[in-house]
This record gives sequence, C-alpha cells and structure tokens, in this order.
Amino acid sequence: MTEGTAEITQELVDRLADASSLAVFTGSGISAESGIPTYRGNIALWAGFRAEDLSSVEAFERDPEQVWQWYEARRRQIAEARPNPGHAAIATLERALGRFRLVTQNIDGLHQRAGSVDPIELHGSIWRARCTREHIIVDLSECPLASLPPVCGRCGAILRPDVVWFGEPLPHGPFEAAQDAAAFCGAMLVVGTSAQVMPAASLPLVAKQNGAFVVEVNTEPTAISALVDATIVGPAGGVLPELADRVVERAASGGAPR
Repeated sequence: MTEGTAEITQELVDRLADASSLAVFTGSGISAESGIPTYRGNIALWAGFRAEDLSSVEAFERDPEQVWQWYEARRRQIAEARPNPGHAAIATLERALGRFRLVTQNIDGLHQRAGSVDPIELHGSIWRARCTREHIIVDLSECPLASLPPVCGRCGAILRPDVVWFGEPLPHGPFEAAQDAAAFCGAMLVVGTSAQVMPAASLPLVAKQNGAFVVEVNTEPTAISALVDATIVGPAGGVLPELADRVVERAASGGAPR
C-alpha cells in the first residue's frame, strides 16, 4: 500500500476486515468535532487561565474550589455535547467485529454515550472523582454539582477529578491494558490524535513494531504519519462512517483472518 493514502481503498478495507483483531486509539480531535475544545487550542482559556494552569496537583492544592469551577464549566459543556458520526462509527465496528479494543485519551465519555462498551480511558474520566484521603473512586454523573468542591460521602474529604493532570503518570492498569491492546492487535485505527503526548503516543508505534497494519485518520498529517501504513486526511465524522460500513460489510462476507 502506498504511504500517505488519502482515500478509503479496497485494499485498506480488506486489511482492516481481515485482521485478527482491531484496536482503535482516539484523541481529542474526535471530540473537537462535537464542539469540545482541545487543550492545545486557544479556546482552552477559561477566566483568563490556560488549561495547563488549572490541571495540576499544584493548582488543586492552591485553590481546589477554583479548579473545580473550571472542571464544572467543562462538565456542563460536555453534558450539552453529543457524540458525532465518528464516535458512532467506532461503536459500529465494536458491535460487528469479534475482537476489538478501544483506547482513548479523552475524558468526556462520548464514546460510551455513542454505544462503546468499557473503553480503556488512559487519562481518566471527568464523570468520576477520587477521594483525596481514601483514594476511592466515586461516580460523579450529577451535573451541575450541588456544591464546589465536592466532598467524599464516606469520610468528608475533598474529592479531586479522576483525571490525569500535567506532571502525573498514566494510571498503571489502563496503560498496561492499552499496551497489550497495541501489542497484540492485527490492525489499529489511530483517530484524531496529534501523537505528541507521551507515553500514549507510543501506542501506534508499539502496534506497528508488532506487525499490525496501522491506519491514521486525522485532519492533517501528524508526527507518526510517515511511520504508519496509511493516512486518511479528513475529519473522523466524515471518514469513519464510510470506513466502518465497508469494513463491516467486508468482514461479514468472510475471509481468512491474517
């Protein structure tokens, strides 16, 4: 296959449909199509602060109420957003293919709302919180929250968002599961990620090094475009529905897995 493919070829469809398993790795670009600002854009400003200024342990220790005000603003925005056709297409692939794993850097829960089941959330979820004293994880689906900052119903300690902040490592369990998904998949779709944030950005390379067929879908070339098998340039919501339909149709027609 020619490096830099800009369209959905039959060969590409065949390779994805015939793969022994499919992993999908998504980043903020797919959620941006639902109107959710990315950290890297200027629209990530809130009350004069950059996202980086409020997404850290230091910021939380300095002013937990201010940090929670920022996250509450994001939660309200996400609650009003809707999964887009890209999210729906990934859920279609998951339902149709026998061996499938979704890994996401996103914390918004749009994949689940589109129908995906149990994605590996590398950076946590904005709809969960963690007790700062007992470190237990609690559901935080209520929006808006009754009080800020929210407190643990068991011990009364302040809760923090169950997300990975700047300077924090990825949680061991999810990252190990994501590495396994990358290492043992037959093919990987990389959707809407800049491939700049390590160590998550290493997952497509892990897949490639272990023999997987790797396809990138993005609105522009990225740091891994020269390393993957094919790049389809375009928005996830425009590319993935056709790709998913063709892969599902091809897989249903049979063929020996690779």
